[in-house]
Amino acid sequence: MNQLIIEQLNKLEAQKQIKILYACESGSRAWGFPSIDSDYDIRFIYAHPTDWYLTLKEKEDTIEIPINNELDIGGWELKKALGLMWKSNAPLLEWIQSPIVYKKEDAFLIEMQQLGEECFSAIAVMYHYLSMSKKYVEICSSREQVKLKHYFYALRSTIAGKWIREQQTMPPIEFQNMLNLLDDSLHNKITDLVELKSRTDESYLHFREPQIDEFLIHTIQESERMAKELNQANVDINKLDLFFRKWIS
Repeated sequence: MNQLIIEQLNKLEAQKQIKILYACESGSRAWGFPSIDSDYDIRFIYAHPTDWYLTLKEKEDTIEIPINNELDIGGWELKKALGLMWKSNAPLLEWIQSPIVYKKEDAFLIEMQQLGEECFSAIAVMYHYLSMSKKYVEICSSREQVKLKHYFYALRSTIAGKWIREQQTMPPIEFQNMLNLLDDSLHNKITDLVELKSRTDESYLHFREPQIDEFLIHTIQESERMAKELNQANVDINKLDLFFRKWIS
């Protein structure tokens, strides 16, 4: 599959006349809890030749290529990506720490990661994860059995909020790297569910776990209570402009 993904990205570069600066896996495979039938969520950042930017016309700044049921490929043009970086966009901050990288310019990724650290706004990212947490907790609380994937979406975003409160940094994209924030009992319970999810498909239904439900509700309440007290980033956009010019020239 890796080879197929790289081939598709290379074709995309030729067809669209773009340069892919970075391409990675996002979603459950990058998070560390895929099901046996999880698809591949490939995300990338790309740049056009300089002349493409020399116009007053608004141009398309995203590329989405649904190849088949297994592959979901989408990318953001560099200017769009940096504008979102300045606003501390959580998905983008996740992408640049993905453990599964398909294509990259080493210097580009290093500088993007450094910019990501500077642009990280605890309050902005907290509200992103809170929104996800509440959405999936509501889905899970409405029935006795829930899709295990939805349980994990609720858990991941909720624990990410806890991480922000306690560590004041961007949560790691790899789910297992956040579990040390939990007590041993809950840590072991979730680890067992990760293993179970790896053996089941996306449609698998699981009886709700009272211990997890209680943790989700309490942790979301704590994150909501503290969210407004978190720090905002204050990054000079001229720094991102310089980076942008460097990579389109």
